[in-house]
Amino acid sequence: MTGSSETVRVHMTGSEWFASAPGGLNRYFTDLFQALARQPGAEVSAAAFGLGSPTVPGARTWGGTGGSTLRRARIAFLDRARLHPGTVLDRHFCLYGPAAVGRRGRLPLVVHFHGPWAAESRLTGQRAAAVRAKYLIERLRYAGADRFVVLSNHFRDVLHTDYRVSSARIAVIPPGVDLNRFSATPIRPDTENRTVLCVRRLERRMGIDTLLRAWPGVLADHPTARLVIVGTGTAEAELRSAAAPLGDTVEFAGHVDDQRLTELYEQAELTVVPTTALEGFGLIALESLAAGRAPVVTDCGGLPDSVRDLDPSLIVPARDADALSARVAAALDGARPTPAQCRAHAETFSWDVTARRHLAMYRAITQ
Repeated sequence: MTGSSETVRVHMTGSEWFASAPGGLNRYFTDLFQALARQPGAEVSAAAFGLGSPTVPGARTWGGTGGSTLRRARIAFLDRARLHPGTVLDRHFCLYGPAAVGRRGRLPLVVHFHGPWAAESRLTGQRAAAVRAKYLIERLRYAGADRFVVLSNHFRDVLHTDYRVSSARIAVIPPGVDLNRFSATPIRPDTENRTVLCVRRLERRMGIDTLLRAWPGVLADHPTARLVIVGTGTAEAELRSAAAPLGDTVEFAGHVDDQRLTELYEQAELTVVPTTALEGFGLIALESLAAGRAPVVTDCGGLPDSVRDLDPSLIVPARDADALSARVAAALDGARPTPAQCRAHAETFSWDVTARRHLAMYRAITQ
């Protein structure tokens, strides 16, 4: 067993490394691994799919992101290379990763609950049988976990209610944000190009359809405003169709790299995160704050946790196009926190703080 001053050995398993498959879960997994690797008292290894694993000791890949789901699940399940005695297995996606069994028996198991896989699949239109199968896989892979980690109180409630997990086994640990990737630049006073930025996967539950319905109301007060939507997804065609009547006031930028995203934040006056369902926290809201741009968010899931202590008026009801339109227009009129205030609030969410809280949890379950 490890004491409070001894090194904790942790092996993390994820879905994909962020460099190979950008997305909120993969960003979280990658950044948390790197933050834990910086901590004294931690010996951390991690494995996920993708050829862009970090150049940090302990980072490994199971191979490329292609191939069947069944094949990838088998590869990950059979990988027990790092499961030495006393290692904490920290699983970030239920489908991938070995069983919590090491060379001398059962290992401490932590499960990160990033969202209900089955419910997310139901919202994308998958058949009831497939949704049920995913739910049963989740329940099976969650069995025997010593601790579950969620990013918000909302997902704690989902995990407790829908998956029958005792609240005593759930730790709420907010995510961090990479403060070095962004800087809070002044907002450019460009009345001819008032830019609002939305960075989201183009999926129905992300609420971009609500934002597009709200946009004519914003234009009524700010005719020169333009909306830039960053991301790709299965709903892209229908969203582009919905945006067509709005002409060149809406731009779909597709996938962008980190450098281009930083430039888009600098050009924007504010951002919008209009999610309507299954939002665990909203890492993108923290990134916006780190870049000095106030995010208007919905009251969906854990999103309010990102801005409540900064300015609760930034929170609007999900699916309410009129409320969203009015708040975005007011923000363009100046009713928003300054870049310095946004940055200061983002600094209360650091990866080092998040990593230290994880280390304390790992020690608690190995003592």
